[in-house]
Amino acid sequence: MDRTTVMLLFGGESPEHKVSVASARNVYAAIDDSKYEVILGYIDQQGKWWLLDEIADPIDTNGAAQLLPNLGDGGFTADQQTLRPDVILPILHGENGEDGSIQGLAQLLHIPIVGCDVAASAIGMNKVLTKQLLTAQHIQTVPYEVHHAYQPVPEFQRLSMTLGCPIFVKPAHGGSSVGVSKAHNDDELATALEVAHQYDDTVLLEQAIAGRELEVAVLGRVPNHQVSTVGEVLSEADFYTYDDKYVNGTSQVAIPADIPQAVMIRVQAMAGRVYEVLGCKGLARVDFFLADDDQLYLNEVNTLPGFTNISMYPKLWRHEGIGYSELIDRLITDALNRDTI
Repeated sequence: MDRTTVMLLFGGESPEHKVSVASARNVYAAIDDSKYEVILGYIDQQGKWWLLDEIADPIDTNGAAQLLPNLGDGGFTADQQTLRPDVILPILHGENGEDGSIQGLAQLLHIPIVGCDVAASAIGMNKVLTKQLLTAQHIQTVPYEVHHAYQPVPEFQRLSMTLGCPIFVKPAHGGSSVGVSKAHNDDELATALEVAHQYDDTVLLEQAIAGRELEVAVLGRVPNHQVSTVGEVLSEADFYTYDDKYVNGTSQVAIPADIPQAVMIRVQAMAGRVYEVLGCKGLARVDFFLADDDQLYLNEVNTLPGFTNISMYPKLWRHEGIGYSELIDRLITDALNRDTI
């Protein structure tokens, strides 16, 4: 039986480059090589694309051929050979990865791609647009204000009157808690804005919700999308920071979350609704805050969640009886069948 050719794309220009590489190693190790022939497409931090033979540590592009897309022709050129993958599997995060850019390129190449399309990816990556769209559909999101790089630093006292204290400051486009800080006063706010604006011209100033951080994995296509049980992030840091996730190894998760069944059903229903409203396809992780007063707030939607050793998305599906290899198989099958089902 002929194997399906999968181009595994990883790396990328965003600050989440290392997370992408770690995720790609796991996916590459788990993919069923009796069913799939994998082409390794590595994007370095300057944005160049390379054809690799392995995911070494560290990655070495010396002697590797550059990958060049053949628009409209369903393939790539590398060192005078033409590669025609049946499907693209993007294990990318952040800018030029999960913001619709790769999805648009796949569309121009005429190659199916795993996951959300251009529109859903772009909206999911933009936390402001996500909030605006979901609020219009009566889905409660964390209260916020928007700050642009050209604006003066707002007064903390004014902000605290509506958002409380402390205030979370985060880039509007991004993930893995990169560039996120907490502010308790004017000085901390100015510093936090300076840090966040290193990653994005648009920054969110958000209310700090006192409560629990819950996450749900969604798989498939509306109306037959599957919603996982609810997991809870148990962070030992002041909040779920990048270091807490990927450096210190101190983060813990509880699957399923220790919450009442009625709350579990409510969170799952809202996750499925968010997935539907944003037009997601293939996969997404939907994150919530459950406040101490039992109010449920949408935190964010991740249309290309991580596949690292500590990532919640594959852990949630493993709890549901879907192992790593089967999960990858289902994602690829969904992308290949999208135009026929």
